[in-house]
Amino acid sequence: MPKSRRSQEQRSRATRTALIDTARSFFAERGYAAVSADEIVAAAGVTRGALYHHFDDKRDLFRAMFEDFERSLTDEIRLAIEAASDSASTLGVGLARFLDICERPEVVQLALTDAPAVLGWAEWRSIEARHGLGLIQATLERAAGEGLLRPAPTDVVAHLVLSALIEAALLIAHAVDRGAARAAVEEGLRLLLSGLLLQPVRGSPLRNLEKRLVVRRRLMS
Repeated sequence: MPKSRRSQEQRSRATRTALIDTARSFFAERGYAAVSADEIVAAAGVTRGALYHHFDDKRDLFRAMFEDFERSLTDEIRLAIEAASDSASTLGVGLARFLDICERPEVVQLALTDAPAVLGWAEWRSIEARHGLGLIQATLERAAGEGLLRPAPTDVVAHLVLSALIEAALLIAHAVDRGAARAAVEEGLRLLLSGLLLQPVRGSPLRNLEKRLVVRRRLMS
């Protein structure tokens, strides 16, 4: 490839990355509706023409940003699962990391508040499935291959688990007390997932007991 063509492609990729990174920072801090395309262009140090060369409009930029964002979150959960001590604990480890992620302000704003509103429910769910469904199904198939999973169609179960996780994330995001909601949601999800396995989804008994006590105190106050 000629050097000039390679340099042009590198500049194009750099411009696209700058727009996506800037948009992510602004949208996470202030929300999609409060940020203008002009602000993003100025902060990214590119022209308005460059924005429309790479994206149709601000919504299209958000979609690209969200795709990258979901990919990075899925990779983070995958790494946590791969580092689990054994196959029996992978679902519990993945669940805990997913819920940790859902408590981050950036995730609440971008993935759980703006994405459904900006992209619409169907497209938002489609992107969530594109990045999370494969990881869930692979984890279930691994458990099934090692004799840890009750007989079940893993493709169907993966869709149901994804739906439960998305609903759990929304419950946490829109709760008045996110800490209490997260503890209650985690306990509920562990019970649901344990029904799929020939042994309970592993978690720290002490940690789970502490969470139950916190939830009860908060509910009674």
